[in-house]
Amino acid sequence: MAEKKQTEEVQETATVEAPVVNEAQQNPEQFLKDFNWEKYEEGIEQVEDDKLQEFEKLVAENFVDTADEEVVDGTVVHMTDREAIIDINAKSEGVISLNEFRYNPDLKVGDKVEVLIDVREDKTGQLVLSHRKARTIKAWDRVNAAHDSGEIVNGFVKCRTKGGMIVDVFGIEAFLPGSQIDVKPIRDYDQYVNKTMEFKVVKINHEFKNVVVSHKALIEADIEEQKKEIIGQLEKGQVLEGTVKNITSYGVFIDLGGVDGLIHITDLSWSRINHPNEIVELDQKLNVVILDFDDNKSRIQLGLKQLQAHPWEALGEEVKVGDKVKGKVVVIADYGAFIEVAEGVEGLIHVSEMSWSTHLRSAQDFVNIGDEVEAQILTLDREERKMSLGIKQLTPDPWTDITAKYPVGSKHTGIVRNFTNFGVFVELEEGIDGLIYISDLSWTKKVKHPSEVVTVGDKLEVVVLELDVEGRKLSLGHKQTKENPWDKYETEFALESVHKAAIEEIVDKGATVKFNEDITAFVPQRHLEKEDGGKLKAGEEAEFKIIEFNKEFKRVVASHTAVFKAEEAKIVKQAVKRQAQQAAEAKPTLGDANETLAALKKKMEGGE
Repeated sequence: MAEKKQTEEVQETATVEAPVVNEAQQNPEQFLKDFNWEKYEEGIEQVEDDKLQEFEKLVAENFVDTADEEVVDGTVVHMTDREAIIDINAKSEGVISLNEFRYNPDLKVGDKVEVLIDVREDKTGQLVLSHRKARTIKAWDRVNAAHDSGEIVNGFVKCRTKGGMIVDVFGIEAFLPGSQIDVKPIRDYDQYVNKTMEFKVVKINHEFKNVVVSHKALIEADIEEQKKEIIGQLEKGQVLEGTVKNITSYGVFIDLGGVDGLIHITDLSWSRINHPNEIVELDQKLNVVILDFDDNKSRIQLGLKQLQAHPWEALGEEVKVGDKVKGKVVVIADYGAFIEVAEGVEGLIHVSEMSWSTHLRSAQDFVNIGDEVEAQILTLDREERKMSLGIKQLTPDPWTDITAKYPVGSKHTGIVRNFTNFGVFVELEEGIDGLIYISDLSWTKKVKHPSEVVTVGDKLEVVVLELDVEGRKLSLGHKQTKENPWDKYETEFALESVHKAAIEEIVDKGATVKFNEDITAFVPQRHLEKEDGGKLKAGEEAEFKIIEFNKEFKRVVASHTAVFKAEEAKIVKQAVKRQAQQAAEAKPTLGDANETLAALKKKMEGGE
């Protein structure tokens, strides 16, 4: 392409006439002395210094250094179907593909655009420029400046992405996190696509060329001003209009116009509710009352039910203690159940008032959530707004005729309801429980815990041992329903009686011998000695003599040694008896013998 007109004018200005020959002829020596042979040999005509300086000045002022990578301003001088010709005051115009101006379909001749020299001279000698690169460089400068100064910038929301939105800011794709779109939770992200909004640059990662913007920061700044103004006017008891911002299982957050307050679930309704969404919904506008707030008013407690009269105030004066009421079970605890007898009015049925039984159980054994029940008012306190109810009072007290139904000594069948370490509770009928002490479970077994003998739910035969009407207590016995086998054993295993059995176990200080299912006797160590001097061992069978029998303590002591020692004494006794008898029968013969011996003795003495 031909050089520009302005360049030609500068060149024409820089052209001067050849040296005057007359001057050379007039002073040839000086001419030769000053003559520039180098320029002459290269064919360059001599130019005066002041002309050269003027030329250099014009070039510096009017021409762009195409080697410089700075962004410069250019002017659109011509447009084709594919390219735009841009004048940047260089030796020649540059070209830029129209693809780089797709964002600006209204581009026309005369428009000023930012460009960056991409190629100083392509294969055709053409200067190639880039508008896209220039925009990017300038955009980063602008973004950094906006970040440093906190300037508000405009951005175009291009599309959604994971976790947020993509926003075009100065030609750079910036990330807008979902949490930075608005101060309230966003449920529809698509409503922001293709919209131009104001943003604040909050973060720049120069290494990865990432930009993060926020629209929420601008809203928060406005809200903060509103918040200060609103907080300054807050007072307890004040009624304000708010919008439901968020619903949780424990309460509702209300936007009071830049200030958030919480309505706890218990302050939503006088009646019990399972979840706040039974009362309110998102974005709902409603009036609330300020119940309390902290010193800096950052935590505001609101109420909704307080705007309505308390249901207890509407409770008729005719309602009194002793009246029967109907209601629905709304809450169940181990200690009882709450019954809603009117909207917002509840009464407690303690578990002890659900049955005449003195053996307490869980309230869930009697009622379920949602049950419609009838009860009697036991106490009523209108000032404290408390009411206690009872169910058992609607049925006759089973203890009224207890002495006739369960006299001492009578036998009955009951159900095992519970264990304790000292006995078993047996239910004879609803409301009538009795206790069997552990010692009254068996005549023969030494029971350490009731579970060794019975199981919860078992049917058990019992005998009434004692009856305390005032204390509403029954003492029962199970072993008394059977004959005491120890009465029979007292005769069978009497003292000195001998029984044959095997040593069951060697224990400390002796051994045990099992005579039957009920009788296990103890044999002391010294009573294990056998006739041959040895000792009985486990499993060895032998005879044992009962040397102690205690029916009350169920204690039996036996001895093997006493068996053969007693036999030995018996033999000695019999031998002594026989000897005495023989002596009596042989008395005359002996007398004669004695006389003979006496005579013989005398004779012998005389001989001497």
